[in-house]
Amino acid sequence: MNLCDHSKPRDYIPISDHALIGNLRTAALVVESYCVPNFDSPSVFARILDKDKGGHFSISPKGTFTTKQNYLPSSNVVLSVPPAFLNEEGVIGVTDFLPRNPAAAAHKPLLHWLIRRIEVVRGYQSLRVECAPAFNYALAQHHTSLVSDDSIPAVGGDAQKKALFESDDLSLDLRFIAESVIDGVPSPSVEFQTLDLRSRGHKGLSVSANLDLVEGQVVTFVLRTLPKETDEQDTSNPTSDKTQGSGVSLGQHPSGVDHVRNRKDPFLTPGLLQDLLRGTNDYWNAWIRRSTYDGSWKEAVHRSALALKLLIYEPTGAVVASPTFSLPEFIGGTRNWDYRASWIRDASFTLYALIRLGFTHEADSYMEFIYNRLKDKNPDGSLQIMYTIHGEKIFPEKELTHLDGHKGSKPVRIGNGAIDHIQLDIYGELLDCVYLAQKFGKPLAIVVAHCHEPDLEVRNKKRHFTIMMWVAIDRGLRLADKRSLPCPRRTQWLEARDNLYEQIMQKAWNPEKKFFAQSSDEINILDSAVLIMPLVFFSTASDPRFRSTLDAILKSPERGGLTANNLVYRYNTSESDDGVGGEEGTFCLCTLWCIEALTRAGEFDKAALQQAIRMFDDFLQYTNHVGLCTEEISPAGEGLGNAVQGFTHVTLISAAFNLSRTMKKGRF
Repeated sequence: MNLCDHSKPRDYIPISDHALIGNLRTAALVVESYCVPNFDSPSVFARILDKDKGGHFSISPKGTFTTKQNYLPSSNVVLSVPPAFLNEEGVIGVTDFLPRNPAAAAHKPLLHWLIRRIEVVRGYQSLRVECAPAFNYALAQHHTSLVSDDSIPAVGGDAQKKALFESDDLSLDLRFIAESVIDGVPSPSVEFQTLDLRSRGHKGLSVSANLDLVEGQVVTFVLRTLPKETDEQDTSNPTSDKTQGSGVSLGQHPSGVDHVRNRKDPFLTPGLLQDLLRGTNDYWNAWIRRSTYDGSWKEAVHRSALALKLLIYEPTGAVVASPTFSLPEFIGGTRNWDYRASWIRDASFTLYALIRLGFTHEADSYMEFIYNRLKDKNPDGSLQIMYTIHGEKIFPEKELTHLDGHKGSKPVRIGNGAIDHIQLDIYGELLDCVYLAQKFGKPLAIVVAHCHEPDLEVRNKKRHFTIMMWVAIDRGLRLADKRSLPCPRRTQWLEARDNLYEQIMQKAWNPEKKFFAQSSDEINILDSAVLIMPLVFFSTASDPRFRSTLDAILKSPERGGLTANNLVYRYNTSESDDGVGGEEGTFCLCTLWCIEALTRAGEFDKAALQQAIRMFDDFLQYTNHVGLCTEEISPAGEGLGNAVQGFTHVTLISAAFNLSRTMKKGRF
């Protein structure tokens, strides 16, 4: 719950104070960050990165009010009731979603709309609505006009006005439906006015509306990407695609006048909006019901699964690491990256988690994405560490110097220069996922050929990060055995796998400090990434050397460890030169890897299992008000880094799954 005052200048909202909505093409942090029409498209709203000129779509009462927010049960529809905004005068609920068609209506076109529904639940409220798009990362000029909306029936002979925003590369319009859900209460009056924010850096006019609403009055705003004139029209049967519950076809105007209309541009009616809300909610409900998880943390696991589903780009099956870009890992710091691409590392772990929950369709779709990448390998036969969601190999990194960054955290970056880095560990994550999905093991040969070469896990120099390369070869051998595949180089693979094991056990072990180091090149650097060892079956959690490493990581930073407040840092940035500089928070995924390592040790040590349960319960307290995770957490408990971070939710699911399974084994 947040106490806000509309009369004061608006400051930055903390990163973790946002819910995420999406349609499997793009996603929006309500509504501070929104890229249209795809995850990696330029932003139209980015106020989270620049409070003055980033662009926003805000709905807020005038004066002081309190806010609350939640998801509909088992859904990715954000419902701020009870209540969205409340004060002494009244209560208002706001429902936010990007429409999805239910499976039963998959033949209907996907509408690229952002829908915000306002309803007065009690009393009355005066509201201020502002829509201020900032096209192309707030770089592009746009023209704003108020024009007649021919998709809505005229009231009293006067055509309703809509706002039209036109830039060179993209045009949007903002429409609305005003209605009443209580007999005897009239529909509210809504009138757009132009709003000039150019003194704050905007490149064109915005629009606003002042609403005075009473109980029962509803206004639904629809921000839409304008359909192209070349879109196919449904001329065969104008009444064949009826909207459930509305009694109005997509090809017939509510006035009764029969028009042939683009199926991607239906007439806007209350019935259509109700159908979209109901259908979208039904879609998410039906999807999460396929989950097979029945452990102790079902609510957290299912929220994580729903969040992960939002990160899938449906046309190709790719999975974005995060739908946001350049949110800082430390307030005021420089570690601000664009994660709107598909890392093989992240996506493989994501699918590993989804498969654990029974979501095999997503695994098949992503494997098809990888298979298509294998058809277009690099000249040396390798894969990229990441691809764009469209499967491209180029994601050029650029700094947007005109944006201030979240709370002054610069630079603001789009694209990611790490796309051409060599990181051989990706084959381990990929083959581990392939092994689970039992698809194919084609990437294996490149790993064996280059397994002793250093890779570029960090930006400044190459080092030997080798655990996941061992995993790649091991899973390839297991696949060949399990499926009786031909393996003409079996002896070579076995030798490569065993040599890697010996190299790690001998060269990455620090005999003085008693821990496995970040790499065999720098054995004095403690890195919580080694917690993955028992998770990928490189070693057992009960191995004395791994337990010693785990104990070292669990010490506080002041005592040479990496754990503070039951949260785990990746490594000490003052000791490890990663070529970036600056500080960062604790890594959520490393915390959850630590919990899972303790869980596996807990199969033989009850105290370790109890510690894992305590750490997991503590970690859940750092999820935000709607159960979502960021990438990192500050020493003060503030969410940091891009949100929502897929890797965090992946490891949450894995940790919960294994905790529940281990607790059942031990009957704890």
